Amino acid sequence: MPSLLRFGEDDFLRCRFALSPLWETHEAVRTLKRPDRQGYHAPWLRRIRAAAAGLDLAPLWLLMPRRGHSPDWLGRPPIGPAATFEEEIAAVRASDPEAAREDTARSLACTPGAPESARGRAWLADPARMVRELADCLEEAWRVLVEPDWLRLRALLDADVAFHSRRLAEVGLGRLLPELDPRLSWNGRTLTLALHTEHARDLDGQGLVLMPSVFSWPDVVTGFEPPWQPTLVYPARALAGLWTDPGTRTPETLVRLLGRNRATVLTALTEPATTSTLAHRLGLAPSSVSAHLTTLRDAGLLTARRYGHQVLYERTPLGLALASGG
Repeated sequence: MPSLLRFGEDDFLRCRFALSPLWETHEAVRTLKRPDRQGYHAPWLRRIRAAAAGLDLAPLWLLMPRRGHSPDWLGRPPIGPAATFEEEIAAVRASDPEAAREDTARSLACTPGAPESARGRAWLADPARMVRELADCLEEAWRVLVEPDWLRLRALLDADVAFHSRRLAEVGLGRLLPELDPRLSWNGRTLTLALHTEHARDLDGQGLVLMPSVFSWPDVVTGFEPPWQPTLVYPARALAGLWTDPGTRTPETLVRLLGRNRATVLTALTEPATTSTLAHRLGLAPSSVSAHLTTLRDAGLLTARRYGHQVLYERTPLGLALASGG
């Protein structure tokens, strides 16, 4: 049976995009245990294998049943498009222990034997300590698994939000929602998700948070239970090129035309990105990348537009043709 999200009049006015480094940390941890999620992430898995072996992720995995409830207090809805991990983990640490205990007990019940395990009993007996331990575990996972690549991940997520925000302006919410993933359909008042779980929820004026994710692929995820704002998590665009080193796919003809670094910058812009993101990704000085971007823009190969406090660069049709060898 499908999952249903029913919209009222006010819900159309309260839909928003958001990003969450906390969510990506959860899903990175989950991906380590889910071979079906690892297809796009083989380079990342090879690189973090040794560091990940030093983490004790068993406490987090215990609360990540393949089918069932994961605690909302531990993976809260995103604050907004610019939330930092530090802000999100601070909210986790401030969780009410008794509410966290009830939420955790519901999650443990989804895994046979978990409530009676030594760890499960200790958590339920001392929820304040449980909150501290799990927050510490989550923060260590962030530092090792996600933070080293966050600029790269954030650039792809930002590009997804920018793209779909433009589509929202062009076609409206009703046409945008099915474009986020083929498993979504819209009939004017109800968003239907062709998933394996049966669930129906009236949004009741809260609206819907739309959140792209890197590590949730290939799943579409719906959460959270009241009183949290409902959230729809969908796979971000352009995952296939996420872990590819742009320098390895720069056409030599383009190098001869533009020079090595300038050609690499143009090729790396598979999705809109900022100067700092490209500099980090390519291992070049920001001042050098900025100069290359300006030259490419002046030559008609890129466009630049402001998105919040950032300037995103994107290839023009001519720039796209050159970068792809067309």
